[in-house]
Amino acid sequence: MCLNEYHLKDYETDNLPIDHFKLGSKFWRHEFKKGGVCIFIHEDLEFFSISLDIYCKEKDIEVCAVKLNVTPIQLIILAIYRSPSGNFTNFLKNLDSILITWYNNKTKFMICGDININYLENCKKRQQLDSLLQTYNLIGTVSFPTHKANASTTAIDNILITRTKNYIINPHINGLSDHEAQIIVIENTVHTKQRNNITTQREINDQSILEFQLFLSHENWEEIFTEEDANISFNKFLNIYLRILHSCFIKNCKNFNTISTPWIT
Repeated sequence: MCLNEYHLKDYETDNLPIDHFKLGSKFWRHEFKKGGVCIFIHEDLEFFSISLDIYCKEKDIEVCAVKLNVTPIQLIILAIYRSPSGNFTNFLKNLDSILITWYNNKTKFMICGDININYLENCKKRQQLDSLLQTYNLIGTVSFPTHKANASTTAIDNILITRTKNYIINPHINGLSDHEAQIIVIENTVHTKQRNNITTQREINDQSILEFQLFLSHENWEEIFTEEDANISFNKFLNIYLRILHSCFIKNCKNFNTISTPWIT
């Protein structure tokens, strides 16, 4: 459960009573009022907190995270808030730094955020954010209004996830604020003992090859060429190359047996 712009102070968050949930991670404001983000985890789930305070700047980007080990994947959940008056460039820069630090082919992301970017319009900020998300194979899932004010409706809240078609998302009117909550259910594929019946294949076609070449051509390689240590330079290059490869050539799993499918809510 991710709460964004929840307005509570540090000690109030620590003592917030939610049955069967425990506080997993939080960021609260020190300089300005209101704002803040936190994540509550069901008591039956194992997790550990990820400290992202070095990336937080009040109003620009306020973020906290937890990591769940959900076999066979690792799921990182982030709660994020961006104020309308914050610096959007700083928001993109710090979000990029977080993703590049934790991104690998065994980790999936779920970013629950009040990002104040209207996804009902194809505005410039949405285009910039979508461009960043695509680099890490992430997509927005909200296509319905989440906020109502002055007789207008916007979708300024979103849940951003690692690309998949196997999810269901719906609004939930909670009556607690002028923002509607979102509830998402995502399929969690679990390995079975019959491994011979599961095949994995990357989706390689003319379109994905063109996207791969395009992303490579737009990548900034300056830090690689300016790095004096050859090993560090190679590791940086490999990290960027694999990140783009995994985002363009997506793995598809095919299971020839009919098995029950667990889901994460």
